[in-house]
Amino acid sequence: MRYFLDLAYRGTNYHGWQIQKNASSVQETVNQALSTILQQKTECTGSGRTDTGVHATQQIAHFDTGTIIDPADLQYKLNVLLPFDIAVNNIRQVKEDAHARFDATLRSYNYLIHTKKDPFKVGSSYFYSQPLNIDLINKAIPVLKETKDFQAFSKVKTDVKTFDCEIFDISWETSEDGHRFVVSADRFLRGMVRALVGTLLDVGLSKTSPDDLKIILKSGNRSMAGRAVPPEGLFLTKVDYPENIYIA
Repeated sequence: MRYFLDLAYRGTNYHGWQIQKNASSVQETVNQALSTILQQKTECTGSGRTDTGVHATQQIAHFDTGTIIDPADLQYKLNVLLPFDIAVNNIRQVKEDAHARFDATLRSYNYLIHTKKDPFKVGSSYFYSQPLNIDLINKAIPVLKETKDFQAFSKVKTDVKTFDCEIFDISWETSEDGHRFVVSADRFLRGMVRALVGTLLDVGLSKTSPDDLKIILKSGNRSMAGRAVPPEGLFLTKVDYPENIYIA
């Protein structure tokens, strides 16, 4: 039987989602908890990797077990056993061939920026106090929405068959407290969101124009895009699937 785990985690103390040698990861921590409770080696597969220090309010992972389980009971036991910075939001049974990564139809990320020094936002938002031209950023947003090839915003030496990503929604929101970049797409390349935010900050500083952004995208050259902003402001917030993959 296959189940989907709906997880939330604070990534500060982990070297990302994916298991790594000699480093603590969210995936390994969840695997250990599952194996302990189910009393058999159990491994989960996530909807995608998040890098060191990146957070998730919703990450989906699937696991298999031959044991009949009560999802609510397993959720309770996992939340007791898991450390304070990882939580299980829900557990649902899915079809045997359902896949957390390959069946995902949409993924959403938020990147949070606070503009006033705030000790309570350390580790969960990026402190950036330089004034930005929001009108220029808003002019650059449609350029990104009309694009599919995001090679210029991908980490180099990434083993992928295509750099195409279909963006469904993208926006830059500003408030008294700071900024929030919101983006949803069918898939994301490694480092893509943080590179997008770094480039949009350059646009807001008038270092890069919306027309320059078109040139950067066309080039496919990562060195032409902006820097990758720090990981602490990045959150994986939503992963969607076709409703017909769920059994319960």
